[in-house]
Amino acid sequence: MKKLAKSHVATAPRGQMTALAILLLFALTSSTAAQTLAGTVTNGTTGKPAAGDQIILLSLANGMEEAGKTTTDSGGKFSFKLTDGGGPHLIRAIHQGVTYHQMAPPGTNSVEVQVYDVAKKIPELGMTADVLRFQTDGGQLQGTRLFAVNNTSAPPRTQMNDHNFEFYLPEGAKVESSQAKAPNGQPIAAEVVPQSEKNRYAIVFPLRPGETQFQVQYTLPYSGTAKVDPKPLYPAEHLVVVLPKSMHFAASNGSAFQSMQDPSQGDTIVEVAQQTKPGQSLGFTLTGTGTISDEPGKVAAGAAQQQGGENRPGGGLGAPIEAPDPLDKFRWYILGGFALILAIGAFVVMRRQPEAATATGTMPTAPPASVSEPRSARSAPVVTAALASAVSAPADRSSKLLEALKEEMFELELERKQGKISPPDYEKARAALDQTLDRALKRKS
Repeated sequence: MKKLAKSHVATAPRGQMTALAILLLFALTSSTAAQTLAGTVTNGTTGKPAAGDQIILLSLANGMEEAGKTTTDSGGKFSFKLTDGGGPHLIRAIHQGVTYHQMAPPGTNSVEVQVYDVAKKIPELGMTADVLRFQTDGGQLQGTRLFAVNNTSAPPRTQMNDHNFEFYLPEGAKVESSQAKAPNGQPIAAEVVPQSEKNRYAIVFPLRPGETQFQVQYTLPYSGTAKVDPKPLYPAEHLVVVLPKSMHFAASNGSAFQSMQDPSQGDTIVEVAQQTKPGQSLGFTLTGTGTISDEPGKVAAGAAQQQGGENRPGGGLGAPIEAPDPLDKFRWYILGGFALILAIGAFVVMRRQPEAATATGTMPTAPPASVSEPRSARSAPVVTAALASAVSAPADRSSKLLEALKEEMFELELERKQGKISPPDYEKARAALDQTLDRALKRKS
């Protein structure tokens, strides 16, 4: 009996400690479950709260999982109870049928989302750059066309209709792939829709305030010569044609284009037409064969060293083709394609600024230090971001570059945590980001 009593007394404290541990764990779990993510949606067109907009909470811990849905109140406010430990989230706001996104990194308690009213037609649309790239492969001519479309509407509005952005492709062209990149987002798949007029196409993708980019890759039969007519439908600051040096370029209107060479990409011919108008005659003939070396990081780094452009364009729209999924396995391939073309376009555009300054008797400022860019798929977005809006020459480039680097670092750490990037690629990408950040901070100071 004494032994039994001793055993009972000895085990009682352990039972109490177990109960205490359970209570403590329950308290911690309850605290985690009680975390709240609140936000406000503002209509950027009216400057007033956006009431009645649908808000979707997407958890990025396991891909793009919908974790909640609500509607903004009369003050444009919303909130969600987080039950996944406060991991990274994406807020999707739907306003007049168009989606807008805002990242909510781990530990974020509140977010601000801006939306815009929709108009079917906005006259304040123009292109900062229209870049055409060609090379041959066997009996085919491979073409890539990138548009950087600028929406400068005032008050700011989003253009959206059934044939929102239109363009022409050469006779016999077969579209192989197409992507769209909205302001503050990532490249995503976009559908190219043939129109009633022959060789005319459209991409049904919202043109929100700021710069939206489209990239279309196509092929057409090639027997050694091809006639191409861009047939611009929008005014453009620069129309750029890039092809291998082993090919020949002959413009129908010789005075429309000027030849410019990129020292960092010696195997290409670069022809530029400036301040083009809708309907302007810009046809040209291509002859010969050849390929362009696809090294986006090398080309972009060379252009950055020449010009030091810094900014980040960017945002996807909504599921299924509009989600700016940072874990998309094809993301780096798409970004690499954007990097190559944007690097060449940015180089050509920015190369003219010192010449213009000299012509007016103004000494150009010295370019910033070069951006060292290792050959890594992950490094492409940083350089792409720095060059993509170099053509628009923003006033405060360093501040925007710092914001871009902050976003890239967050996404890089997220991919490492989820095992979506190999350790060697992570180390290379992180080194590139750290070095670029260091240079940006020096220029900022």
